[in-house]
Amino acid sequence: MSRWRWLLADQLGPHFLDDDAQRVLLVETRSLFADRRLHRQKAHLILSALRHRAAELGDRARLVRADTFRQALTDLGEPVEMVHPPSRAALAFARTVEGLTVLPPRGFVTDRADFAAWADRRRGRLRMADFYRYARERHGVLADVPPPPRRPRRRPPVDVPPPPPIVEDDIDAQVRRDLDRWQVEGIRFVGRDGPRRYPATHAEAQVRLRHFLDHRLPAYAGTEGLLGDADGLLAQSVLSSSFNLGLLDPEPAIRAAERAGRDGTAPPAAVHRFVRGLFGWREFLWQLYWYFGPRFRGAGWLAANRPLPEWFDRLDADAVEARCLAGVLAGVRDTGWAPQTARLTVLGNYGLQRGWRPAELADWFGRSFVDGTDWIMNATVIGMSQYADLARIDTDPWAFDGAHLERAGAPCAGCRYVPKETLGDDACPYTGGFEAFLHRNRERLAGDPRLAAALAERTDPRRRDAVLAQEEKRGDDAP
Repeated sequence: MSRWRWLLADQLGPHFLDDDAQRVLLVETRSLFADRRLHRQKAHLILSALRHRAAELGDRARLVRADTFRQALTDLGEPVEMVHPPSRAALAFARTVEGLTVLPPRGFVTDRADFAAWADRRRGRLRMADFYRYARERHGVLADVPPPPRRPRRRPPVDVPPPPPIVEDDIDAQVRRDLDRWQVEGIRFVGRDGPRRYPATHAEAQVRLRHFLDHRLPAYAGTEGLLGDADGLLAQSVLSSSFNLGLLDPEPAIRAAERAGRDGTAPPAAVHRFVRGLFGWREFLWQLYWYFGPRFRGAGWLAANRPLPEWFDRLDADAVEARCLAGVLAGVRDTGWAPQTARLTVLGNYGLQRGWRPAELADWFGRSFVDGTDWIMNATVIGMSQYADLARIDTDPWAFDGAHLERAGAPCAGCRYVPKETLGDDACPYTGGFEAFLHRNRERLAGDPRLAAALAERTDPRRRDAVLAQEEKRGDDAP
């Protein structure tokens, strides 16, 4: 009889099994929810996905509810194997369990040894664009769908049908009852509960992927870099949680997008944007997490040592008057999700300007978003957003003022703050915060072309002192 295959909560798609006879172990442990204050909808999605997978597999699966993973494995008392886990902590735990075999990773296209060889040749200069070109050539991706000759011009969003709704069932109802009971017993969550918005099964995820490829992919390229659109979804596929739970296998999705570009149902710019996110960024972040190891989570070179304020940590959007920040924070509170541009230029940018601790901010993103994982947040938050990785990921901090946010589509009209004002009661917290950030990190940013130019425009010492004093007084209060 075959070994038990232990599937983690982010390994729930069919590509994590070898055949239809494999015995499957699924473990549900309360410690996962007690140790970190997760978003309520994230907790619901994890439990729902685990229980739905157990129901799909029927007699082949054993769903164990235990205080810890070690207890579940000990009580099973039989040989177990698992696909390579997604975090260093999980891998370190697996190596302490006698009789547990760890198989190679699945759900990614590029082999770790191939990436390491490529990265070693780069001698420390690792950029996603370079890796994307290498990976496309090595795996023959988009070879017959040429990239657009230039960056597509932004255009207003077009009307597209909304994604097929998620229909909750008895499993979801039981999950909700259990989470309600856990809250009464003292387990804390952030965010609001709500009807499940994201797929919890492979079948649901496949329906969402097919709908995106058929209806939303053709308009995908024109909204890149915008903060908002007609329905909040057009500029994103909103499939990240499905890939990160392992419900979808990236390679078939990449090939399906290729076919859309090849047969003319989607323009090359849209196809390349989708594939770049999935086969470029996602693969790149996964590989970097393992290539650098714990060394990635350094303190960096920017002045960033302040803890996250409580209003931000608990998603208190009602305490915020700045319309862009309030809107994005409310979206996270209500849905556990936000477009990537909003994550970087509104949420991450605000923390960067105020010198919040990068590791705490990365942990917040991991807990507060339904698609949050350590291996993604390590690079996108600590690296890109907070520039705390010694420029391993990006060459330029994601620091922008209110005028930039307004151009990107922030809802500045009607806000009590004025995007172009730096000083005074009407000063935009992003504009004043941006200038204070420049002054605090003047020496470290002198070699950056964009920010050095911004510094050169702000040399008046009286203005500098006034801006620093204003932002110090504002502190970490909700803007």
